[in-house]
Amino acid sequence: MSYNKNTPYNDLPQLPRGTIIETPEILRNLSKASRHLGELSGLCASLPDPRLLINTIVLQESKDSSAIENIVTTQDELYKAATGETTTNHAAKEVLSYREALYAGMETMQAKQNLLLTSTLIEIVQTIKQNNAGIRNSPGTALKNAITGETIYTPPCCEDILREKLAALEKFINDPDFSDLDPIIKMALIHYQFESIHPFADGNGRTGRILNGLYLVQQGLLPQPVLYLSSYIVKYKTEYYQLLRGVTEKDNWHDWVMFMITAVSETAQLTTQKIRKMLSLKDNMEGVIKNLLGSSFNYELFQLMFTIPYLKIELLEKKGVAHRQTASGWLKKLSDAGILKTQKMGRTTYYINHLLMDALLNP
Repeated sequence: MSYNKNTPYNDLPQLPRGTIIETPEILRNLSKASRHLGELSGLCASLPDPRLLINTIVLQESKDSSAIENIVTTQDELYKAATGETTTNHAAKEVLSYREALYAGMETMQAKQNLLLTSTLIEIVQTIKQNNAGIRNSPGTALKNAITGETIYTPPCCEDILREKLAALEKFINDPDFSDLDPIIKMALIHYQFESIHPFADGNGRTGRILNGLYLVQQGLLPQPVLYLSSYIVKYKTEYYQLLRGVTEKDNWHDWVMFMITAVSETAQLTTQKIRKMLSLKDNMEGVIKNLLGSSFNYELFQLMFTIPYLKIELLEKKGVAHRQTASGWLKKLSDAGILKTQKMGRTTYYINHLLMDALLNP
């Protein structure tokens, strides 16, 4: 049956689909992407505590990934919510749920012998959406142009067919003998197939982007899921969706694979720059703060400044770093010296590691 965008694409072929021509362009760019990914992997492996810096990068990825779905929050709203502040901002809550889903997916993959399973994807989307949703089981799902209302794509339907296609995708992901494709090319195919299956009522895009990071860890290309393609996809959002459609409608795998290879290459370089700048900032700032605080210097406080860039007295109390009076004294000294910037919101004062924020946003 020929493809029709207005009817469920139940004939969506299993992977591998079409012929990936290893053109000189693809091979040249694949070599570059592999090199940049290797550099990032080595840098992450050398970190004494990867969680320290990776947590701040994860928050930025969560924000960018959510923005692709038009879930937009500000840096202030996001980082204030990350301190544990009760927030009514729905977008900030969804962004933090994305971060929680990424960590949950990583833990589940490791607990299940490094396998990426359909059940793991369900757990990820449930964490993102904070509900018990599962595989779609009702007809009527269609992706439409937000402006014109025109149907762009109608994914397969319903649960039995979706589970069948997810089972085939699961085999493609986890069976090392299923394909001899380079893992970066394979990641591009996996991403397309998952988005085309579109197994959930909501949260497919964010789940698919988490799957990218977890797959690279599974394949041993990164020690942590620190490569996030969302900033690149945000930048080239129109092209991203056009190329997905190009595979569906014209079997144009070449341009789609090239897009994803370039995304990996550029994002790996950007993330490496961010981490190097953050490490340099941390090294320089440690001596300054030690001199400023003298014998009261506290390493837990210093670590926390690079884990949560927005601090408050109550957070230091809650984490057992210091009692209120001591915490207040530290933060006042740091803000008076210009190391932290203060921002008053209602009755709460936030102390912002503005140099770290600059490193994150302008590497």
